[in-house]
Amino acid sequence: MATVKEQLIENLIAEDELSQSKISIVGTGAVGMACAISILLKGLADELALVDVAEDKLKGETMDLQHGSLFFHTSKITSGKDCSVSENSKLVIITAGARQQEGESRLALVQRNVNIMKSMIPAIVRHSPECKILVVSNPVDILTYVVWKLSGFPPSRIIGTGCNLDSARFRYLIGEKLGVHPTSCHGWIIGEHGDSSVPLWSGVNVAGVPLKTLNPQLGTDSDKDQWKNIHKQVVNSAYEIIKRKGYTSWAIGLSVTDLAESILKNLRRVHPVSTMIKDLYGIKEEIFLSVPCILGRNGVSDIVKIKLNSEEENLFKKSATTIWNVQKDLII
Repeated sequence: MATVKEQLIENLIAEDELSQSKISIVGTGAVGMACAISILLKGLADELALVDVAEDKLKGETMDLQHGSLFFHTSKITSGKDCSVSENSKLVIITAGARQQEGESRLALVQRNVNIMKSMIPAIVRHSPECKILVVSNPVDILTYVVWKLSGFPPSRIIGTGCNLDSARFRYLIGEKLGVHPTSCHGWIIGEHGDSSVPLWSGVNVAGVPLKTLNPQLGTDSDKDQWKNIHKQVVNSAYEIIKRKGYTSWAIGLSVTDLAESILKNLRRVHPVSTMIKDLYGIKEEIFLSVPCILGRNGVSDIVKIKLNSEEENLFKKSATTIWNVQKDLII
């Protein structure tokens, strides 16, 4: 007797099961799941794969998302302990790693997370040799370098989330001070995603009006309005959130989705993400730091050459030195 499915549906052609816009997320902690829900709500992927070694949690998270399939436009949500589930991904997002503890700097995390990358990157590359890899795990600039070395990919295909979130925080806080929506406030933070990040006060503007022309002391110690405190808030915000809720998740999940959209839809938008900066601004070492990059289907296709003033260039070089002093001693 024919099954209900056989009575209901007559198959005409064999289905092509190869995904066209598959995204894999490695790590199903708070950050990984914030990325997952943001990507699903944006409808960026025709398949979403989750990878984690914690099998019960992975299964539970997968089921929870699958049961919401009615409300998504993603046809397939899969998961597995093994990186083979990520096969044929267009984009692999790395969120796995030891979590930053209260009071712990991102740089202090480095050696623990390097070892985690060594255990997974070769398998990811083997299963998705044409993918772009988006590194979220901290310290993100150093781990982006580590993933680049382990992958054998060109640096354009290894992207660190870097200062994309720092710049979003910066723009939000500028908007709060002015009473203007963040999308209408323009400003960049470059360098390390961390304590040595560099705010580019010279470029902060609203509607094309540079705030420096209204207040030449903007961002300096001499500024009566204390705009410099906005950058301090950006630097301290993750520590503050971790202190209060134990981890950061929502803003970084939204930030990652913003980057994923530019890559998968070939939007060629400019983002401050971590990329290879050797030979930029006098940097001689192979390190990854955030500068404004054009993102599209090939990853980082171009770098926007911002003209830094002398103070900004010095701070950027200091940020590079901070990263290099940790990175040079790594065993990869």
